[in-house]
Amino acid sequence: MAHRCCSSSSSWLCCDGFQPPFPHFATIAIHYAQEPEQWNSRAVVPPITLTASFKQEDLGKDKQEDLCRNKREDLCRNRQEDFCKNKREERWKKQHYVYTRFGNPSRHILEEVVGTLDGAKSQEELMDWSSLAAADGAKFCLAYSSGMGAIMNICHLLKAGDKIVCIDDVYSGTRQLFEKLKKDYNWEVHYVDCTKPECLEAAITPKTKLVWLETPTNPTLKVIDIQACADVVHRHPGVLVAVDNSLMSPYFQVLLLISLWARICLFCSVLTVMPLIFWSVDTTSLGAVPSPFDCYMCNRGLKTLHIRMKLHFQNALAVAKFLECHHLVEKVIYPGLPSHPQYELTKKQNSGVSGVLSFYIKGRRENALTFLNNLKMFSVGLSLGGFESLAEHPATMTHKSVPEDVRETLGISDTLIRLSVGLEDEEDLLADLDQALEAANHPKSGDGVTLELWEFSWGKAGEEKGKGAEERGWS
Repeated sequence: MAHRCCSSSSSWLCCDGFQPPFPHFATIAIHYAQEPEQWNSRAVVPPITLTASFKQEDLGKDKQEDLCRNKREDLCRNRQEDFCKNKREERWKKQHYVYTRFGNPSRHILEEVVGTLDGAKSQEELMDWSSLAAADGAKFCLAYSSGMGAIMNICHLLKAGDKIVCIDDVYSGTRQLFEKLKKDYNWEVHYVDCTKPECLEAAITPKTKLVWLETPTNPTLKVIDIQACADVVHRHPGVLVAVDNSLMSPYFQVLLLISLWARICLFCSVLTVMPLIFWSVDTTSLGAVPSPFDCYMCNRGLKTLHIRMKLHFQNALAVAKFLECHHLVEKVIYPGLPSHPQYELTKKQNSGVSGVLSFYIKGRRENALTFLNNLKMFSVGLSLGGFESLAEHPATMTHKSVPEDVRETLGISDTLIRLSVGLEDEEDLLADLDQALEAANHPKSGDGVTLELWEFSWGKAGEEKGKGAEERGWS
């Protein structure tokens, strides 16, 4: 792993043995590829380009050709020159657009920023844009309208009869997609425990074309050794490695600094890819591109990501420690706790941990549902990583589509609860959890009605219409 200097403001993260944060993350997110001089108005915040079409000049000269799939190789080869500080104006003039599905300034900025967050290693490189562009291979980024759109695009790199090796405790939406497509394209999908690299090695065959990893996993938060797994795959030419980084974000886990063999990195709806993949992925034909407004909002959120992730970690660690000592909690799963089986590995390859944690409540299903229905500050709902704190019941909600025997093997029992700890005041979060746990200790008749009705409306009712939960992709 490349050496990363630790700043004084981040020392609270380093003191417990975690890796130093990625240097200059905030500066890159706020300024890179967003110089006011490139806009006629000199706006310090990049404007939203909402148009669908762009006026064309000099007919007969295809100015969009460098953005087309068959010309991406030329674009990649010329990128280092285009990023040179003394040629910024030339780079801006070179950016030509035809149609927003093919390319849009708002999307281009987002892709440049996210791709570069796997880059600069020193202050000198940060100030020298030419060095920054050449810092490593992670300069090629593709934005999508959703994470599932990004995963679907990766799947289009495969052919009929190919094999996918996937981590067993994978996000349920990814599992649903793989299970559906394997029937349509005669794929073989093999799920293995990738916390043991030897199991991954044993699963790879000559037919294997994609290894899909996720760390930490959702919702049982297993952590895999990215370098070890990538080294295993690298011994098998022609196999791609994709790592879902949604739970950690690039702030806490810079995958391509951990392993240069991790060819595809997924962060929510944005892919950071190596050059070969950039030339191969067919983004425009599949149409899963984000709107300019979505790109603007995502880019705006990146500018405060470093602040939010620190507080997510701080609050989640406090919640995890509180729950670990609570008499009504059976077990807490959080990679930031010394009790986590991969705690030392987490410190070795991450600079912190996200706000997502899981725990087993003592009792039965009724106790879990009563706990959820008595929460006041935490909202019961899907998704994770927002300002607000959320709680959910994986067996009933996000992972209902996973077969019961598989859930049992993975540890997704009826007493497992997943929390996405937000940015509220710590004492308020702990007070809410405490009162809900006490209420769950004495469940009353009707306490579980809310979630039972929720399960019926989204599960059984959908199945009656032929659109059961097995076809739904939930976070």
